[in-house]
Amino acid sequence: MLKKLSVQNYILIDELDIHLNEGLTIITGETGAGKSILLGALALILGQRADAGSLLDKKKKCIIEGTFDVKNYQLQPFFEQHELDFENETVLRREINPEGKSRAFINDTPVNLNILKELAGTLVDIHSQHETLTLANSRFQLSVVDAFAKHQQQITNYHSLYNTYTKHKKELVVLKEEEAKSKADQDYFSFQFKELDEVQLKSGEQEELEQELQQLTHAEEIKVQLSAASRTLNGDEENIIQHLSSVAQSLSNVARFDKKYEDLAARVRSAVVELKDISEEAEQLEEAVRFDPMRTEVINERLNVIYRLQQKHRVSSIEELITLRDSFNEKLNSIGTIEHQIEKLQLQLDKEFSEVIALANVISANRKKAIPGIEKEIKSLTTEMSMPNAALKVIQEVVADSEVNSDGLDKIAFQFSANKGGDFKDLGKVASGGELSRLMLAIKSIMAGLTSLPTIIFDEIDTGISGEVASRVGGIMQHIAEKHQVIAITHLPQIAGKGHSHYLVYKSDTKTTTRTGLRLLNDDERINEIARMLSGTKLTGAAIEHAKELMAS
Repeated sequence: MLKKLSVQNYILIDELDIHLNEGLTIITGETGAGKSILLGALALILGQRADAGSLLDKKKKCIIEGTFDVKNYQLQPFFEQHELDFENETVLRREINPEGKSRAFINDTPVNLNILKELAGTLVDIHSQHETLTLANSRFQLSVVDAFAKHQQQITNYHSLYNTYTKHKKELVVLKEEEAKSKADQDYFSFQFKELDEVQLKSGEQEELEQELQQLTHAEEIKVQLSAASRTLNGDEENIIQHLSSVAQSLSNVARFDKKYEDLAARVRSAVVELKDISEEAEQLEEAVRFDPMRTEVINERLNVIYRLQQKHRVSSIEELITLRDSFNEKLNSIGTIEHQIEKLQLQLDKEFSEVIALANVISANRKKAIPGIEKEIKSLTTEMSMPNAALKVIQEVVADSEVNSDGLDKIAFQFSANKGGDFKDLGKVASGGELSRLMLAIKSIMAGLTSLPTIIFDEIDTGISGEVASRVGGIMQHIAEKHQVIAITHLPQIAGKGHSHYLVYKSDTKTTTRTGLRLLNDDERINEIARMLSGTKLTGAAIEHAKELMAS
């Protein structure tokens, strides 16, 4: 329940603290006094959008806080899910800065607006005179039937099943689109793979062929230079090796005079051995070089194939062509994989669809059983509110399995007849504003008995009623307040007299400002306020006596 509402710097309110109790709390005030301002402030901590226009002082921020007693409403899982500290007295807070940016908090922890709204939706239900329009909303009508059927766990299970089913349906659509695209590309992938696979590319092949082609192209020059090198080293009469051998001999001749000379001679002889080896290898290499026009042609043809493929696929190496070839092969293989995935997912979808339909049928049967009870209770409550001939008919249409949706297999429609023997028609076509208000109150009364919603707020839902009807409406509010905290903003004294506590909204004016305030009335002040509502600004003895009677009833 809402224990305290604090408002700072909001529209016409400087600062205001409202302490609320269990039971039925009445809020009254003259037209324009600011009752809607209070409701607007409360709506902010329930998740309504905000802007800088709500600020009284445009230089300061606006702060709205609501303190709720939540210890008996099994909300710990919500707090755990969103990593919030659970407190028996939980504080919801909104702050709006002068730039119009707002922040939301739960127990001083910043949260996004959707989380605040989700929690607030389990704590407070605001029913205004404008909400009678929702009576014609098919989803609202369905929610009434489901509340009366008391199958919330089955509804939760159904939503989980249906969401999984629709998720997999979307996945199947994507897979089939991929399959269609893959099959359209299959010929292309197959041609490209075949072309690359047939040439049997090998890593490093291009570099080896290019090097061999260089040797074949310059074979004559290579042979000449290798032959010249070999002759210079060891072929001519005056070659390098002979000269070095003479050098070694000269050094050996003087070795007896110093060991260093022998060391030099040894080093020269070692060089002679190495140069002889080089000479022989150069000679062998020269002999191995051949003029081979046919091999040159073969290499050119192979390289032309490689260059053409590289140009076609805009790559620069054989390794990239091999990678591309493998990717085409993978795409071809994946086409078969997608077909298998589609078959597997279709089987799963068939199973899930059967489960969805089975549970939808159970829920549909529950709704069918609940409808007579709803019609009976609405009849009883509308009769109590001086509509003895009014009746509500709940129409249930069961659609084909193929039309199943997130609500199941049912379409629910409320039809209303206000007069004995009258035709049942859509609510908006047959009910007056007062009748709609009483019908909505009857529905809210039923739903209040079926839910654990802590706080219900009625905002001037007494449009179009007065006298004894108003008294009976107030009695129903009293009945709801036995199990829920009820706050009623009203202009009818018959309803105001039913309250357990009573607040007055008022305006105070100075030369330059107008402010909205609120105060709790004591018994004498309540009598005077209700008498004012009965007779106007001039209090009469009869009005005061009537006010006492209303409070005592």
